[in-house]
Amino acid sequence: MIDSHCHLDHSPLIDNLKDIINRSKNIGIEKLLTICTTIDSFENILDIISSDPMIYGTFGIHPHETNKQLVTKDEIILNVNSNKKIIGVGESGLDFYYNNSNKENQILSFENHISAAIELKVPIVVHSRNAENETYEILNQYNNKNLKILMHCFTGSKEFAKKLMKMNVFFSASGIITFKNSSVLQETFKFIPEDKLLIETDSPFLAPEPMRGKKNEPSFIHHTLRKLAEIKKIEVNKLDNVTTKNFNNLFFSK
Repeated sequence: MIDSHCHLDHSPLIDNLKDIINRSKNIGIEKLLTICTTIDSFENILDIISSDPMIYGTFGIHPHETNKQLVTKDEIILNVNSNKKIIGVGESGLDFYYNNSNKENQILSFENHISAAIELKVPIVVHSRNAENETYEILNQYNNKNLKILMHCFTGSKEFAKKLMKMNVFFSASGIITFKNSSVLQETFKFIPEDKLLIETDSPFLAPEPMRGKKNEPSFIHHTLRKLAEIKKIEVNKLDNVTTKNFNNLFFSK
């Protein structure tokens, strides 16, 4: 198993990092990808990825932060190139649900992250909420430019997924697929091909059933894996192998 999106720099994970890593290894997790959301958090990301060979990281500015932090393409490239274990750009994208940052800044930041990812030849980790049309329109402008896309914590519509599949895109399932009110999302994941699927916790957020109400952590990912296997009607071990292969193809294949 690989947790393709967690936030190990957030409490309580960073406060108990050794135990978090040990529990991850004990359930068979091979790799953890800890995601950067602010300039300040990147220093913590660098410390965390140096603490264990299984942990990798990204550099990026979350759309919520773009009123306070706008980074250029060159700044993104510089930070990604600062460490070989920084293997992606993001978390970037568009979030028009909370509107913590204005749309113009979010769009500019997203475009800078995309341009950097293309030049670096690494995937971009995309956050999209209440912004399906705008997210698609921007990503589509860069189609056929060897852009590799990971739609993190995908909760979009089936129609959105269909449009995105024209690109080099992967879809990550989070604990949300285990929720009782997620039947529409489950139908969307039935439709997405196996070779486009990854799994994530987004910990410490979005703990899956039956762990809801607790702070999420990477070791809870097996609940999401099992639910996704049930949705796809395939064996858990097979889906484990498929999602692991997909992650490695996305992040480590040149």
